[in-house]
Amino acid sequence: MKRHFFLFSPLACSLLFCSWGALAQTADLLQQDTLTGDWGGARTDLNNAGVNMTGEYTSETAGVLHGGERYGTRYAQQIRIGATFDLNKMFSAEHAGTFQITLNDRRGRSVSEDLVGNRLPAQEVYGGLYTRLSEFSYAITLFTPNLKIKLGLMAMGNDFGGMSILTNFMNAGFCAHPLSMSGGSGWGNYPNAHLGGELRYDINDQWAVQAAIFNVNPRVNGAPSKAFKPFSSGTTGAIAPVEVIYTHHGELPGQYKVGYYYDSSDVARIDDSSHKASGRYGAYVLADQTLWQSDRLSARNLHVFGQWTTTDKETSPFRHWYSAGFVLNGPFESRPHDAIAIGYGRAEYNKDSRQADIGAWRQSGDFTAAANADSLDRAEQLVELTYTLQATPWLSLRPSVQYIKEPGAFSSKAIKDAWVAGIQVKVKL
Repeated sequence: MKRHFFLFSPLACSLLFCSWGALAQTADLLQQDTLTGDWGGARTDLNNAGVNMTGEYTSETAGVLHGGERYGTRYAQQIRIGATFDLNKMFSAEHAGTFQITLNDRRGRSVSEDLVGNRLPAQEVYGGLYTRLSEFSYAITLFTPNLKIKLGLMAMGNDFGGMSILTNFMNAGFCAHPLSMSGGSGWGNYPNAHLGGELRYDINDQWAVQAAIFNVNPRVNGAPSKAFKPFSSGTTGAIAPVEVIYTHHGELPGQYKVGYYYDSSDVARIDDSSHKASGRYGAYVLADQTLWQSDRLSARNLHVFGQWTTTDKETSPFRHWYSAGFVLNGPFESRPHDAIAIGYGRAEYNKDSRQADIGAWRQSGDFTAAANADSLDRAEQLVELTYTLQATPWLSLRPSVQYIKEPGAFSSKAIKDAWVAGIQVKVKL
């Protein structure tokens, strides 16, 4: 294990230092909602004045038990701090809206990149290892409370293409958006932020429709030097998602989403890199349905979820994504806030991408690698089992066991199926 395995970023250290002072004055640490408490009443005063301060520390430690490319353990972490300003409260107005700002910092190493060699990251907090501005937005209702608009810098996946039930997993393939979206277009999930605007209309308490347009700028998404420069050059186009949401109420509630997105960026074709495709697209269907609800405790219920996506075959290495699984909330009456989750996912590699890989091997003279790639399955498959232990209102521990089949599907390499074990720790600051 390397010496810097548990080193924290400067942002993390400063937050934990501030937390320690608050802990010394906490009367009942195990019962309060956040680690740092009420700050001597200051937090409640701020909330009453319209300012909601939030913070969260997440760590994910995972190791290879069997298979993959090599054995070992890797640690990744994320610190998120933010504030939401309710301008209605602050200025005693009726329709002033809300303003939100979020900063995010990520550090660590990836078990998938370093040890397994697979495409679906076993640690969902890994990636973009620097401090960045993840949201700077303003939201307001227009004409009617049912029509909402949001403008600014934000992660489009916060409001599109995701389901909160999928945060019960540690692998990024599940949590909480299908990776085929961001893996095959200018779609961006947290903490990647885009300049844009969103419009949502709640038709009634069951049906809603929303649409948006966001800037696509690969330079901003992947460069630490652009972490606080959203207006940097490098725009390739715009992406416009449209989503219809149906929410079923009743004894067994559920939610269903159908979406489509179009990215106007011109991108090199997979089957002929000398030519560009004019735009790229994708579509998805997401479902979360309650199967059982306890009569005694509202927190105890069983959900089934399912996902299906398709992408532009001319430009996206991801062709399709399928997943399904179950989440049991409150598995024991004595543990109403715990959860057990199991999910299966299948990510299909574009056959044209595989043929391009084979062609590259042959051109380099490595005919053995080309032959091996030709015999591989084109789908990386994933099974994950987690147990979420809500130790206190502010602390959760989530052990995870993942089985990854065909880890080399997206790299066209023969890699042994892998077993990965890990634990996620979340602390509300």
